[in-house]
Amino acid sequence: MAASFASLPTFSVLNSSRFPRRRIDFSCSKNPLQVRSCSGNTRENKQRGTFASLKECAISLALSVGLIASVPSIASPPNAYAVANPAIPDVSVLISGPPIKDPEALLRYALPIDNKAIREVQKPLEDITDSLKIAGVKALDSVERNVRQANRSLQQGKTMIVAGFAESKKDHGNEMIEKLEAGMQDMLKIVEDRKRDEVASKQKEILKYVGGIEEDMVDGFPYEVPEEYRNMPLLKGRASVDMKVKIKDNPNIEDCVFRIVLDGYNAPVTAGNFVDLVERHFYDGMEIQRSDGFVVQTGDPEGPAEGFIDPSTEKTRTIPLEIMVTGKKTPFYGSTLEELGLYKAQVMLPFNAFGTMAMAREEFENDSGSSQVFWLLKESELTPSNSNILDGRYAVFGYVTDNEDFLADLKVGDVIESIQVVSGLENLANPSYKIAG
Repeated sequence: MAASFASLPTFSVLNSSRFPRRRIDFSCSKNPLQVRSCSGNTRENKQRGTFASLKECAISLALSVGLIASVPSIASPPNAYAVANPAIPDVSVLISGPPIKDPEALLRYALPIDNKAIREVQKPLEDITDSLKIAGVKALDSVERNVRQANRSLQQGKTMIVAGFAESKKDHGNEMIEKLEAGMQDMLKIVEDRKRDEVASKQKEILKYVGGIEEDMVDGFPYEVPEEYRNMPLLKGRASVDMKVKIKDNPNIEDCVFRIVLDGYNAPVTAGNFVDLVERHFYDGMEIQRSDGFVVQTGDPEGPAEGFIDPSTEKTRTIPLEIMVTGKKTPFYGSTLEELGLYKAQVMLPFNAFGTMAMAREEFENDSGSSQVFWLLKESELTPSNSNILDGRYAVFGYVTDNEDFLADLKVGDVIESIQVVSGLENLANPSYKIAG
């Protein structure tokens, strides 16, 4: 077994009065999420150490936790173990039940709002996805129940929903409500006509109206970024970018445009840094530098530097690790959730969706992110919601919402033709690209 152990950052898995704090070390050949260089001997020379595949790492971590720390295997009943060992942090409790995997749903729930009425409309509309798992037109009966439930919740909660709008966004919010009501009536007509193949596209449409309603409840940026980061490029809200990639090995598609929604509400520094680099055309013409079946990664510039060199300082611009946790008003900076002892904390932007976008960094330097980014090719067995080796250790700042499935077709050497901001640029504060001209 030792030969198959892969290399991960050194993780602390226990901290209790009954057991000494133990650290598990792995010696791997690759670390899929470390800042790295991928093509040519020059870039190979820039790598620090050797690392192994994350699949092996996850398996090794699970085995090591079970063998070294006496934590039960995945098949063990978690509640029985928690009762028997109450002094140990509930590692097993972190595996909770069914995770939200849809990127747009994750973005809706990540908005800084607290309006129960609109959430009660949102949930049954999202549940249409599960309804469609029923075979044939029988699924439409369940879809109809979902839509009628959502419509009842909308009518019953409309007063609370309208009261939740930011003053400057009320007109747009009311317009979204009208479109949502019309969309749900269209869906009922689709069900009545037994047109199952039209349900998914209509669901996507009406959920966009729900998302629009929820965004209209956000009144400005909800908190102050810590003073030490306040002058950095900050995305105070959301932005969308289109990344056009020339795919070489898929005969069915040559150029693919990935729509990415960046969330500055939960990661203003990380998302702001990326938008600033996009506006500098930093990524245009850059190759995909890693594609190993688990992540796709890019952002390592040509030359000895492993990140963005700010021409105004002639030094690498780095940003802090930035993690927002459910129930907190501001992100944590500079520390992983494990280092903070927050073993059961739920992150606002989890590694749940295929195409989750995050910032790469040096393995043992939390605040070393710069320009290298990666997209997760989701494998639920290794990355279940809030129980994986990624949440709380790497800064998620967005999700691919269109064409995410094609990320799996990207290969090392495929070229990013361009990344362009298509909305939300007005939310970028302190844009350094303007200073640089």
